[in-house]
Amino acid sequence: MNIIEQTKQGVTFFQSDGMAAAGGVVHGFSTRLGGVSQGMWESLNLGPSRGDDPDHVRENYRRFFAAIGADGGRLAVTNQVHGGVVRTVTTADLRRGPCEKAAYEADGLMTDLPGVALTIYSADCIPILFYDPVRRAVAAVHAGWRGTAAGIASAAVERMRDVYGCDPADILAAVGPGIGPDCFETHEDVPNAMTAALSTAVLQHIKIKENGKFAVDLKGINAMRLEQAGLDPAHIAVSDICTACRSDLFWSHRKLGTNRGSMAAAVQLV
Repeated sequence: MNIIEQTKQGVTFFQSDGMAAAGGVVHGFSTRLGGVSQGMWESLNLGPSRGDDPDHVRENYRRFFAAIGADGGRLAVTNQVHGGVVRTVTTADLRRGPCEKAAYEADGLMTDLPGVALTIYSADCIPILFYDPVRRAVAAVHAGWRGTAAGIASAAVERMRDVYGCDPADILAAVGPGIGPDCFETHEDVPNAMTAALSTAVLQHIKIKENGKFAVDLKGINAMRLEQAGLDPAHIAVSDICTACRSDLFWSHRKLGTNRGSMAAAVQLV
């Protein structure tokens, strides 16, 4: 599977060709292009807590959901805390609009309810979308470096297996655009967290730079986590685009700081 760029109805987004071909699901990873926001949020800001005009955010979501084919009338959002919790979404969790806050904290959402758009936010962290076409279940997770070390990607697979009876071999996963290793320069705390969680197997995704800092491949580590959780490598699509390198196309916290919008990734059973 691959992550491919699409532009529909003036909105540019990315999606997995394998998930799209499987049918029964719509999904997408947003960019910053195709919206109505102005100033430092120009143009497709999907972060409702960034200080943008709420009417602009709502219109941006309407455009994004229309482009990917999702119904924006029933969505689930979350308060992300860079952890490893994956929440089962029920009808009690549904919101009618993106500006309605969730009452819980989690960095992952999953459901088997048709017509519910699971939505997570990012601006360099790694968004991952899941779809099991056999058991008809989906999940969306936000994997920052702390969430990656905490194993949120494999936690989503385990929760889908335990709650919905999914076979990991059937699950399709799309690792969306996020910061690449050359731009994700860290001190030793990040490599230490990764090796504590994954032992020496993770070292293939960590390099020491000439300045003594470390380059960490979060997308590669999450893909490794997914394989360890039982996914077929052919069922894992990984974007090779770095959000920090392409701040013309994506919101990047590393490049823009807090003066920015946010991307969203969404997946919905149809």
